[in-house]
Amino acid sequence: MTADSLAPPRRLGHRLFSRPELGAAVGAVAVFVFFSVTADSFLRPASLGTVLYAASTIGIMAVPVALLMIGGEFDLSAGVLVTSSALVSSMFSYQLTANVWVGVGVSLLVTLAFGFFNGIMLARTKLPSFIITLGTFLMLTGLNLGFTKLIDGTVSTKSISDMEGFPSARALFASHLTIGDVDLQVTILWWVALVAVATWVLLRTRAGNWIFASGGGPDAARAVGVPVTRTKTGLYMAVAFCAWISGQHLLFSFDVVQSGEGIGNEFLYIIAAVIGGCLMTGGYGSAIGSAVGAFIFGMTSKGIVYAEWNPDWFKFFLGAMLLLATLLNAWVRKRAEAAK
Repeated sequence: MTADSLAPPRRLGHRLFSRPELGAAVGAVAVFVFFSVTADSFLRPASLGTVLYAASTIGIMAVPVALLMIGGEFDLSAGVLVTSSALVSSMFSYQLTANVWVGVGVSLLVTLAFGFFNGIMLARTKLPSFIITLGTFLMLTGLNLGFTKLIDGTVSTKSISDMEGFPSARALFASHLTIGDVDLQVTILWWVALVAVATWVLLRTRAGNWIFASGGGPDAARAVGVPVTRTKTGLYMAVAFCAWISGQHLLFSFDVVQSGEGIGNEFLYIIAAVIGGCLMTGGYGSAIGSAVGAFIFGMTSKGIVYAEWNPDWFKFFLGAMLLLATLLNAWVRKRAEAAK
């Protein structure tokens, strides 16, 4: 056997170890096998749709959050921004008795404005994104509750199910289709599409190179002409856009929105991205990895139910997965660097 004959396996191994999502993929297989053994109903076709739906509700937001983390920043306002998006759509449509699509359009503009605000504040103040988005989180939490009580008199919005445009909006944001015995929510299609677009942007466009460069070393990136401020502002607006999608799903699935929803979900998005291979320091990760991380979340949250365990254990498993995934990702990255 010659050295040349061994070259392809080495190249293949190097490519595998260089993929950020490798650790998450190993973890996903382990979680799948674990619940397949411990929960009898986990492998039923009907359960697959439930797991995928749970994964998609986190995965839609985990995709832009992963890109933002690759760019070296965080967004602690992402969870409540989802609720803000739904509230704006509902209250604007109801109070003006307008077609719900008007409310949906206004919500998109308002939500993108908050994403733009985060990006501009980051560029102008030079404060850490943790502080800026924590401030936005607190402001949005107060606005959500304050405006809902001021306009509707309660902590929840009024029903808009009888308004013009509601059926078509529900079809886009909250419909489902049945394939065999599997009921698939439209959020799964949104999730897959976002992962595909984000992966293309990261790996096939100049903007993707800018994202990696901005997270790996913003000063060095600026020195070679990377528009760091514009890149990071665009990433915050991408988070806002996906928050708008998730918010519309929330509204058109349940018709009414509770103003206190969404608090704490920002950590789930970050956890999915980290489990998927994103580094807390930026410059490394993938959109596919965030999807695998969200899928692990879906399997765990529903697997515990199917195994008939106390759901209070879910947070324990989530924390354990976060620590194990971080350690595994660090080991994979060291192996990849050693193989260079």
